Amino acid sequence: MKYFHLSIKIVSRGKGKSSVAAAAYRAGEVITNEYDGQVHDYTKKGGVVHTEILLPDHAPREFQNRATLWNAVEKIEKNKNAQLAREIELALPVELTEEQNLSLVRDYVNRNFVAAGMCADVCIHDKKDGNPHAHVMLTMRPINPNGSWGAKSKKEFILDENGERILLKSGEHKSRKIDATDWNAQTKAEEWRSDWAASVNVVMEKANHTDRIDHRSYKRQGIEQIPTIHIGSFAWRMERMGIATERGNENRRIISMNQELRQLRARLRKLQKWVDEKSKDSEQNGKRLSVLARLSEASENKTQRQKVSDLKSAASA
Repeated sequence: MKYFHLSIKIVSRGKGKSSVAAAAYRAGEVITNEYDGQVHDYTKKGGVVHTEILLPDHAPREFQNRATLWNAVEKIEKNKNAQLAREIELALPVELTEEQNLSLVRDYVNRNFVAAGMCADVCIHDKKDGNPHAHVMLTMRPINPNGSWGAKSKKEFILDENGERILLKSGEHKSRKIDATDWNAQTKAEEWRSDWAASVNVVMEKANHTDRIDHRSYKRQGIEQIPTIHIGSFAWRMERMGIATERGNENRRIISMNQELRQLRARLRKLQKWVDEKSKDSEQNGKRLSVLARLSEASENKTQRQKVSDLKSAASA
């Protein structure tokens, strides 16, 4: 498990997307969208190793059928720019078996999404190219206790100091929209990402694998290192065949630069230690130490390439 990857996307009608098409593609099925009559046939798609739908207890049992679930979503959403579904894409550990990854994904989805009231459509893809991953499509509208769709938001009237509604010039009362759930809260992305990293690490430890992942960026972890980029399944297959790709070349440049950074920092640490030992009673050497310190500190807000240049200057000094 070399990297952390969890992306969050919205399937929006306003961007020309449909939840039915997205679900059919991820599951490798044929589904007709009753909203516009289009048939989405992805039965020739390869690499789909598992699909299932996980539902809250109060959701209609017929939503276990993928076509029924997403056509119900398309029907309830009337706006031409409606947000139809949220998609979570998860990179799975290559060290784990297919059964272990399925259990990992299922537990994570049930705990973070189904328990909160979302219907979850889970599809796991693995073309045996070193890039196993899961697509989790989630409903964005709550379900009422009786199984009907609930409202995404409600109107709350703003009151004045006397507790009275404020009348606007338009004749309407001043109000604001309140989300019916906290699923769109900015803190949720961090919460979901953090829990995925923790979930993976627990399973990796139980399976006696040493690799661990962290949802935080290198900067947040305090690691002075340039992150590599996600190469993708197509580029991965090309690289496995010995064909260099643009993304592969970029990662090789990043790896080379990180190695150079580590070497320069090690050299600078040795030089600073040497100067420190020689500068106890020497004002001149003290000035050298000051120069090294300034060069190091000055690189704090610079790009990684600028930091390399600063470290080279410091090493030369």
